[in-house]
Amino acid sequence: MNEVFFKEIREGSFNEVKAMLEKNPILVNSKDVRGSTPLILATYYDEMEIATLLLDKGAKIDAVDASGNTALMGVCFKGFADLAKLLIEKKAELNERNAMGATCLIYAAQFNRLEIAKLLIANGADKTIKDNRGNSALDHAKTQGLSAFIDLLE
Repeated sequence: MNEVFFKEIREGSFNEVKAMLEKNPILVNSKDVRGSTPLILATYYDEMEIATLLLDKGAKIDAVDASGNTALMGVCFKGFADLAKLLIEKKAELNERNAMGATCLIYAAQFNRLEIAKLLIANGADKTIKDNRGNSALDHAKTQGLSAFIDLLE
């Protein structure tokens, strides 16, 4: 059943996901074979409606996948600003670190997601955190020559 549930999330089948959750509420915080939760998967596929449903049904907002990534980290590297806003409004942890030591802000810098970086900073993201290689978001921006990012982070 889990495999079908996660397939429906990836395909954006809101009504199917909702029906499956009503039949089996424990699915809301289950994990797929890669260690992703339904919320992580929904946000990774830019499924706002499903992500909202999952949060309303009690999905753990800061649950992590096998690499230590949260749903907010995923939207920061994918560039889904509306989902970032939703997760931040729902009080997702901004400074969580994954297995590589990366944070949401570091991902936003690495993948040149300026709008999301502004949102993270406005909500209290720590600009000084460094990843496991000793690089902060500013260091990543400088490496790529992202002048608007550098201005934001300095």
